[in-house]
Amino acid sequence: QVLLVESGGGLVQAGGSLRLSCAASGRTFSMAWFRQAPGKEREFVAAKWSSGRTYYGGSAKGRFIISRDVDKNTMSLQMNSSKPEDTAVYYCAADNVGKAAYYRRDAYTYWGQGTQVTVSS
Repeated sequence: QVLLVESGGGLVQAGGSLRLSCAASGRTFSMAWFRQAPGKEREFVAAKWSSGRTYYGGSAKGRFIISRDVDKNTMSLQMNSSKPEDTAVYYCAADNVGKAAYYRRDAYTYWGQGTQVTVSS
């Protein structure tokens, strides 16, 4: 069992930046960020494997940067050029393997409790 704890959420103005972090209690191979806005499905944001392979969802490309410190079992999401539509609860997810369907919720066994991000216009 791996526990995931997110931090860094908060309020940011449109166009601003915010950095989210996720700390894992043990080693994992794949780690990812998902987000869920009120009334919407949970959406894939980005993923990074310990091998270095990196994936971004459409909403994150060109604006967000995912990074990992494999030795420290941590992951971060640098959110730049924030938009009001980025407002959501952001979840950290992880698994012991990397799956082809990295963008699906069921590709990850472990989940954090989420951290709220609000982007004001």
